[in-house]
Amino acid sequence: MNAATQPADVAAKPPLLAQLRSRERLPLLIGGAALLALLVAVFLWSRAPDYKVLYSNLGDRDGGAIITSLQQMNVPYKFAEGGGAILVPAEQVHEVRLRLASQGLPKGGLVGFELMDNQKFGISQFAEQVNYQRALEGELARSVESLSAVQAARVHLAIPKPSVFVREQQKPSASVLVTLYPGRVLDDAQVSAIVHMVASGVPELPVKNVTVLDQNGNLLSAQSGNALGLDASQLKYVRELEQSYARRIEAILNPIVGPGNVHAQVTADVDFNQVEQTSENYKPNSGEQAVRSQQNSEASQIGITPAGGVPGALSNQPPGQATAPITQTQQQFAQQNAANAASAASAPQGPRSDRKDATVNYEVDRTIRHVQQATGGLKRLSAAVVVNYRPGTDAKGKAAMVALTQAQLDQIQNLAKEAIGYSSQRGDSLNIVNSPFTVEADPEANLPWWRQRQNIELAKQVGKWVLIGLVGLYLWFGVIRPAIRKHLAPPPPAEPTLAGTTGAAGEDGADGEGADGESGKRAEVSAYERNLQYARQVARQDPKIVATVVKSWVGGGDERG
Repeated sequence: MNAATQPADVAAKPPLLAQLRSRERLPLLIGGAALLALLVAVFLWSRAPDYKVLYSNLGDRDGGAIITSLQQMNVPYKFAEGGGAILVPAEQVHEVRLRLASQGLPKGGLVGFELMDNQKFGISQFAEQVNYQRALEGELARSVESLSAVQAARVHLAIPKPSVFVREQQKPSASVLVTLYPGRVLDDAQVSAIVHMVASGVPELPVKNVTVLDQNGNLLSAQSGNALGLDASQLKYVRELEQSYARRIEAILNPIVGPGNVHAQVTADVDFNQVEQTSENYKPNSGEQAVRSQQNSEASQIGITPAGGVPGALSNQPPGQATAPITQTQQQFAQQNAANAASAASAPQGPRSDRKDATVNYEVDRTIRHVQQATGGLKRLSAAVVVNYRPGTDAKGKAAMVALTQAQLDQIQNLAKEAIGYSSQRGDSLNIVNSPFTVEADPEANLPWWRQRQNIELAKQVGKWVLIGLVGLYLWFGVIRPAIRKHLAPPPPAEPTLAGTTGAAGEDGADGEGADGESGKRAEVSAYERNLQYARQVARQDPKIVATVVKSWVGGGDERG
């Protein structure tokens, strides 16, 4: 068989799609089988139970006990992806949970005050104290685990025995071990919250006796270690305060000297001591005095015989007994008093004694002052400001950076003082320096362009892309394009006996057609079209050969006639 008859034989074979179309029952059988498989899949899916989570985040011990109980109860189960949860049918979730709870599952790794519910009769005081400590540790660990970043926690308490002697009393201490979720951290505020929570949950436990560490052994409750004893929040407040004052200075001076031409640093002395003071002051009265009370006493004695005689018992005799007639009338008593007064007036004056006393009490000023100072008060500010030279011209008229004048520096200093709230009474200090900013000299400034680093990097990039382009062109024109031409080249020219070949191919096709006559006819027509197309191509390329073939056909026909 020659080259011209081979494509006709290949084309004469019916394709797979034509064979499927010729067999009408085959697509029907395939469609029925697919529909039956779909119905079976839907039926099985509808009968599959809907599983829901029974328990999640279980330990190995609790998980094994729960699976054993589920197998004993004949309850189907399966694990979630990754084994993080146990799933059971949705309609049995609540029933299974209640049945497992009656068995005490899951037990969990921590026990709380439920440990005190099953105390045995006659338990010793030591065992009771141990159980109480275990329950307290479990409750504190549960509280710590409620934080979103904590996966698990353990709390250890060291509670000393109480003592009746004050000198021998010891404070309890606590240690907290936290296991964090991957990628989670605890900030200083959260660590401080854990410390204060544990300290508040144990009687007489000071905050400084609580230690917190993570699963990697990092101590989280360590103090900052500074001499002032400041915690992280106080240091953060001081840092933010200093940065705020520095930004104020730069913001007020940037419009004057230009952005990037001023740098400021501020140091703040903050008092975090909490002071509570009570004072009572007494001051002297000023202006009009207020009299609280006044008392005057005056006494006078006349005609008292001075003491005389020989000292002793004889001169100290008491006076005689006084007599007062009872029968004397009121009129007689008045007349006697008048006679006595007249005789006393006419009598010569004797010795006289006068006494005057005066007591005056005044109100005294009293001031009671109770002062409680808040923490975080600003004691002193220290600011350092550096201002760059400004662009100008030198003595030769060339562009250069020149220093600021004293008036400009005074203006900058006044603005900086107002920006930070400068107070001389507080002892604040502000130092402004005008100096040119140091700019590092470029070592490549005087190099030729072909030795500069940026030009070398640019040349490397360009060379890399040029090399990639050349390799691509070589692959296209040297490898890919010749291969495409080779595979898409037209078939070699057939022998001149086209009609005979076609006839032979037609006869072969007719012989092999059999029952599939229609497909054989299509193959014969396609072979005829290909031969005709090839004949046209040969006629365009070499008309002489076509003319020779036609002449031989004509001559052969005359001979046959």
